[in-house]
Amino acid sequence: MTNRSPIQHRLPISLVNSPALQQPLGHYSHLSVHSGLAFISGQLPVDAGGRVLAGEPFTEQARQVLRNLDACLAAVGADRSRLLQVTCYVTDISNWPAFDALYREWIGDHRPARAVAGASELHYGSAIEIHAVCAAH
Repeated sequence: MTNRSPIQHRLPISLVNSPALQQPLGHYSHLSVHSGLAFISGQLPVDAGGRVLAGEPFTEQARQVLRNLDACLAAVGADRSRLLQVTCYVTDISNWPAFDALYREWIGDHRPARAVAGASELHYGSAIEIHAVCAAH
């Protein structure tokens, strides 16, 4: 039996930023990838040029967040069918039906685990934020 350090057995962690999105302004990466899983940081309604859409109607904010998720998935060679878990925060839970309809249209028949939770406030005054986990490989 060999005495090996547990560090020798750890798989690498990759930190990835999507070239299709505004680079993170805070101390984080768009995705962290480990052991074939990609953890997507919370995506806000911010377009590729960095324009914050917090003043736009809820549905436009939600569409932008879903486009951002697509960009994150593409950055690790994945697509919506690889999503395992999606967590959505909304500042007005009465927007749940509108979100559910947009989400259903966006994701199709795939049904990963999901939570939609009310939040009192999100960054930039946004109405929605989503983070997710996907199978990256």
